[in-house]
Amino acid sequence: EVGAVSTFFARPVVAGIKLSGAIKTGDALRIRGHTTDLTLTVESLQINNVNVKEAKQGDEIGVKVPDRVRPGDKVYKVT
Repeated sequence: EVGAVSTFFARPVVAGIKLSGAIKTGDALRIRGHTTDLTLTVESLQINNVNVKEAKQGDEIGVKVPDRVRPGDKVYKVT
């Protein structure tokens, strides 16, 4: 587990994620919750609307997602 969804924005379709671990561009993530189960590859991530290549524990990031996610959904890094 590398974090949890804190917010969701419908346009653009972006998840705000509070990290408990490190991730970088190209990582595969799985987001799971009561009604959520999706896998994605991180194509871009942002901190405060600035594109970054990697983020560390404690950062609040934005990641484009293919579908709706909900606050509280868990975020896992696929290894």
